[in-house]
Amino acid sequence: MVSTDKRSSGGAAHGEVLSAISDGLVALLKEYYGRGPTQAKTYYEDDIVVCLLRGGFTAVEQTLLEGGRGAAVIDQRMAFQDVMRQRFEAVVEHATGRRVIGFMSGNQQHPDMICEVFVLAPSSLFKDAELPADFTTTDEE
Repeated sequence: MVSTDKRSSGGAAHGEVLSAISDGLVALLKEYYGRGPTQAKTYYEDDIVVCLLRGGFTAVEQTLLEGGRGAAVIDQRMAFQDVMRQRFEAVVEHATGRRVIGFMSGNQQHPDMICEVFVLAPSSLFKDAELPADFTTTDEE
């Protein structure tokens, strides 16, 4: 079940963006893990996108968890998300039409959750001088 949060302004168009992000991240995880989250909910406000994903431990991960090797599962998932960074960012950039300038990811086991946080440009959190010289903050690229 994939759901979206439509409380932010923008109505149907905003809901479509939320669905595109949730569906896109779930699809990537299913493609690369062979199994993906069973629930996803995305929030998008101002320059922040947060996607909360639940479920989807593989049989190997579940076996490791039951064997007391939860840290290994979390380490592996964090390494995977680091390698997948550009693909995850592309999903958000395509859905929002804005460039991702920050990506943070977190995992937890009980209850099982993945939280993906994206910061979009332009962002009031950064002065232009704090961004790399080759970085553009416009939607035109």
